[in-house]
Parts: sequence; structure tokens; C-alpha cells
Amino acid sequence: MGRNLWDAEWEVTESLVRLLLTRQFPQLSALPIQEIGNGWDNTVYRVGDAYVFRFPRRGIAISLLNTEAKILPKLEHYITVPYAKPLFFGKESEDFPAPFLGYTYLPGKFPIGISDEMRMLSASTLAHFLKNLHAFPVELAQQAGVLSDQRNLTDIAGRKEKMLNLLSSLTLYITQAELNEIADYLRGIQLERARHRHVLIHGDLHFKNMLVDDAGKLSGIIDWGDVNIGHPACDLSIVYSFLPPASREDFYDIYGEVDDETKILARMIAVYIPMLIFMQAIDDKDEAIALEAKSIIQRAIAM
Repeated sequence: MGRNLWDAEWEVTESLVRLLLTRQFPQLSALPIQEIGNGWDNTVYRVGDAYVFRFPRRGIAISLLNTEAKILPKLEHYITVPYAKPLFFGKESEDFPAPFLGYTYLPGKFPIGISDEMRMLSASTLAHFLKNLHAFPVELAQQAGVLSDQRNLTDIAGRKEKMLNLLSSLTLYITQAELNEIADYLRGIQLERARHRHVLIHGDLHFKNMLVDDAGKLSGIIDWGDVNIGHPACDLSIVYSFLPPASREDFYDIYGEVDDETKILARMIAVYIPMLIFMQAIDDKDEAIALEAKSIIQRAIAM
């Protein structure tokens, strides 16, 4: 096992990907392949111009990938933003200890370093996307094998304590003033727990799972591995992590008003997730991701 939550349990190399394609999808075996990223759970390769494949790098990702394969085809008439649709369903074998999926390739880039003006272009698109996703019938999601969220997201007091403890890991990488700003924000949260809500959520909506076009406008949503039935605040965190304060009300005008405790929880998640991404980026020596994660924390705290 690795030292960190994001460490791989097994590696997914280019030669392994070539072998798996040759054995299971020979029609793709001659196409060029290129690693284009990895998250906590999966390593991602582009295959030719039209496809992208995700390979689990941790055991926990296997059940998540299986659920994703079942639910994504059912979302087509609900989702208003392009998303990668699974086309190739790889099987566990002697060559690789997990199933894997191949999807349509979505053009775009991560929204790193884009301006507030560019971010504001996506307020209505994000609002329509989440309004429709959260309206998906929970019963249909359950029939597809989507489980309830097990991350105890509504425990605000517990998350607050965890985040205050995480600050000690950041002391070498951010200024004392920045540390104080985060700590003051956290200590100002008085709510201890949010009421449970049950809607279909993406479950991991942040800048590394979004794509934008050259104008900076949202053009795709990727990595649905954490899709589950849970509190909408998990996805609404994107209102605070991605959108500048000036366009948040524009979002809610379309999505619909939410109660204060949902906004408190959403903002908290919007600070928590980039703290973890920042720590992983430091470990990976990825300066661009680290800088973006730090700027997201500051944006989320801004009123």
C-alpha cells in the first residue's frame, strides 16, 4: 500500500495498455497511445484521436468503474453538457487485475489559470447541467447499481476538524497569512451537521474533472467514478471553487435557491478538495496544479 491516499496500488504503463488493447480490442491495437493523466483512482490514456481509456490503479476503483459503466448510458437525455460515453468494456484478466473502460474522447483542456471573466461564461451552463443531473430519478439510479454516498459528507464538524488538522501539512507551502485566512474561515463555521439529501450526484466535481474550450467556457464533464446518491452540496461546491463571487447568484437563479446549510457545506467541500489536490500536486511536483489548487481555496473562501 502507498503512503498517501492517492498512491497507486499497481502501475499502468504504456506497454501494458498496448497489450490489453491487443488482447481485448485488436481493432485499436495499432493506434497511437499517450498517457494524459491520472487521478486518485485511475490512469488515463488517449487512444488514437477518438478514444480515451481509464484504467483503475487502486482496488477501490473497480466497483466505482462498474457502476459508472451502468449509469452513464442512462444519463444521455438528462445531461446538457458533453460527457464521455463508455464504448469499450475491458475485462479483468491475467494481464490486468481490473476491468477498464474506453470512452469517446472529449476535446478541451482543464480550466487552469483562466480569468474570472472566462469563468463567468459557464455559470448558466453549470446551473442547467446540475439542475438536470440532480433531477434524475433516484429509483432509476438505484436500479443501475448506484449506491448511497458513504463519505459522511454531512458531518460538518468532523470535516472541519479534519481540515484544521490538514493545515499543518501545508505550512511549508503557503504563507502564514494564507494559513490564518483558511483557519479563520473554518473556525467561523458554527453548523455541526447538514440534513441528509438524496439526489444523483457526480460526486467529484472539480477542475480536474472539467474541460473548457479555448474561450474558457465549460465544454465537458469527465471522470464519473464517484457518481452516487447523496447531498447536492457535493456538486454545488463547484459554485464556490470555480465561479467567482459575482456570478454565483446567476447560477442559483437558474439552478434554484438552496438553503443556507447546503451553501455552507458546498463551500466547505470547495475548500477541502483543493487542499487534498494541493497536497498531491506537491507530492507529484506539479507546480501548475498546486498553484491552481491554492487559487481555488482563495476563491472559495471569498464572499
